[in-house]
Amino acid sequence: MRYTRVNVGGRAVWGRVGKTDIDLLSESPLDGDPTPIGSVARDDAVWLPPVVPAVFYAVGMNYPRHIEHAARLGNPAAVLPDRPEVGYRANNALTGHRSPIVKPADVTGRFEAEPELVAVIGRTLRYATREEARAAVFGWTIGNDVSARTWQHQDRTFWRSKNADTFKPMGPWIETDVDALAQTTTLRVNGERRASFATGDMVFDPYDYIVEITRHNTIHPGDVLWMGAESTCQLAPGDTVDIEISGIGVLSNPVRREGEPPEGKHA
Repeated sequence: MRYTRVNVGGRAVWGRVGKTDIDLLSESPLDGDPTPIGSVARDDAVWLPPVVPAVFYAVGMNYPRHIEHAARLGNPAAVLPDRPEVGYRANNALTGHRSPIVKPADVTGRFEAEPELVAVIGRTLRYATREEARAAVFGWTIGNDVSARTWQHQDRTFWRSKNADTFKPMGPWIETDVDALAQTTTLRVNGERRASFATGDMVFDPYDYIVEITRHNTIHPGDVLWMGAESTCQLAPGDTVDIEISGIGVLSNPVRREGEPPEGKHA
């Protein structure tokens, strides 16, 4: 099953995604057993992030080749981790499928995309076993971890380099019926493939992280866990970046410069 959220008359509404239409739902599938209340054509949908998490967990340096690449660039933190450690991101950075990634006017240097698998939590859990961690995943979606690298190197934290508005596209939907770790992640810019890798080729998998997180934190339905990426890719205003994870879908976003009007509109 595929679930998402769409903007209907200025209101966020959950939906069940079909081949051509989205059946609008009475409530979140994370909260109960929703019933259809209408529909909208997929082509006409205004897509929102498929969930807004109470807690936005994010993993870094979780693919061996990414760590090797960062080490060659001289990053002192680029070493294979010996345990799963998680970080956090900000909800204001979230944006939906087809919405623009806005490059701030004062960003210079590398402005990059990272294609990531995202686990969506469906159960409240503390002190999880690995089996409980598996059962706690409601489904899977796709994230684009956009980063402004100059800011990342200037600041003591990632407060703006990874958390600026629109820097975390997520979607287009949550897929509940897929073996996410057996898939392939592909990154394309303007239709040209820039990266492709085995989605499950991680140092630690999502269940390792859920077990570790729940040793200290309670996770709740709707929390998300972004799993890191093997590769990165430069972006520029005017680009369209597509992230595909086989078995899940394609997350697509245009890139524009801050202050630039949306396509087809004029200031």
